[in-house]
Amino acid sequence: MNKVFALGLLSAGLLGCASEPLQLESERTYQAEWINGKPRLHHSHPTLTLGDDGRAYGSAGCNHWFAAYTREADKLSFAQIGSTRKMCAPAVMEQEQRFLEALGSVQRWDFSPQDELRLWPAQGKPLRLQPEEG
Repeated sequence: MNKVFALGLLSAGLLGCASEPLQLESERTYQAEWINGKPRLHHSHPTLTLGDDGRAYGSAGCNHWFAAYTREADKLSFAQIGSTRKMCAPAVMEQEQRFLEALGSVQRWDFSPQDELRLWPAQGKPLRLQPEEG
């Protein structure tokens, strides 16, 4: 009888702890892990932060980038993206170009079953990002 009671309490506790749906948070930094179906270079860290003021910014891997953005429900889009103009290794520059082009084509967002933020273009594979810890 104790086992049945303990299992009942455990089941009720687990049901009561159902997690809230994930939300795209302003002022939280997300790091790109996959860009157009390719993993990011291990020594490069493209990031995205959506400011409360309607401005997005981050690192493109080599340069800093910035843009205005609009978000409504699951829709997300970026205005023309600007960036600094530092030169880095060719592979990093190629990835940076793919990252910025991917951001420029974003139309919507969601979270994967693995809690990755996905930024979807009209066609093709999404940018996949993880929240930075800290």
